[in-house]
Amino acid sequence: MTKVTLNGLTSRPSQVWGGVRLVPLIREEPIEDLRLDARLYDADAGVVTVDPRTVYCSYIPHGYVATWADDGAPAAAYGTQLRDAADRDRAPRRMPLRFHRRMARRLDKNRLRFLPLHVALEGYLALHFGGPTFAWKEWSREAIRRGLSPRAEEAYTGGAVRGLADALRVFEIYPGQCGVLVYAADALAAAFVVPHPADYRALHPTLIHDLYGELIYHYAMLGGPVPAFGARVDDTAVRSLGDLRAAARAQRDEWAAFHEDVMAGGLLDGDYTREYVQEVGPYRLSRLMPSFERHRENHLGELIDDDAGRLAYLKTFRLSENQVRRGHLLTRLAAGDWSLSTTAAAMGVTEPELVRRIEAAGFGYLLRQDVRDHYRARARGDAARRGR
Repeated sequence: MTKVTLNGLTSRPSQVWGGVRLVPLIREEPIEDLRLDARLYDADAGVVTVDPRTVYCSYIPHGYVATWADDGAPAAAYGTQLRDAADRDRAPRRMPLRFHRRMARRLDKNRLRFLPLHVALEGYLALHFGGPTFAWKEWSREAIRRGLSPRAEEAYTGGAVRGLADALRVFEIYPGQCGVLVYAADALAAAFVVPHPADYRALHPTLIHDLYGELIYHYAMLGGPVPAFGARVDDTAVRSLGDLRAAARAQRDEWAAFHEDVMAGGLLDGDYTREYVQEVGPYRLSRLMPSFERHRENHLGELIDDDAGRLAYLKTFRLSENQVRRGHLLTRLAAGDWSLSTTAAAMGVTEPELVRRIEAAGFGYLLRQDVRDHYRARARGDAARRGR
């Protein structure tokens, strides 16, 4: 298990627009030898070839291209170069289906193209994708042969999250800013970190095209305005500009401690399973899978860091309670070798209750129909006996 840390980054007081809170992350020393830029696509949908028999279909508005220097010298990001305004603002005239090879693919020796968030989401969708590891009699032939295929999850684009577009438009970008934490109704929606302030300025608008979970969509839609950060300085203790600066620094540090210990605690205190995806020069691109512990925050993530643990890139996606429930259930079934009796005993529930949960999670198609009918009848009988 591993933890998410914001090594080298400090938070600054938040900015608020309605129910959206944006917390800037400042990097004291920018990372110069790894840079990110956006590769925009004409398509609203895309297909990624995962292996000869598997494809991954999703909304793909843009990809990231990581550029690094082998000798540690500064590397320029394509997205930070000046371009002709007509080329930059021209809207796509068509929306074809676009095919890609793999989530992360080298473009040349020192450039890697990967699809933001899709590296993390692929890991969630592939969670125990092969299905039952033993041909227990309860599982259908289709489940034994094809596993969980097809496997699908839903998400919302940033444009559908109420208030996010306006918040990003009026957001003040701090000097040295290399990231942001996005909250909806003070629920952490996403973390986004890049190596360099120029990369952040280039990629800040892409947050509106990113994917956000069902929970965040509903919080933004139904939640009210959140309070803005307000500094409180005891004017009786201020006798000079030095006193005022010290009081301002104290307020800023107090906010940072509160934010990292409380508001971002669900992300930073969680346990994650880390899977390495690709080497990026001296850095590594990895995906993070949560513990799927019930009734707490669970975030998927992808990051780039070096051997010293210096965080260069981070992007996260908060799972809804239903998505956590599905991940938790699949993890417990896999731990029990997909035996209903073993898994039910480990979870402290009856077999009929476990089958009910499997059906409620949308995995009922994995079980034989006669098995489902049998356990429904048992559940009805148990309920009738309890009612006497």
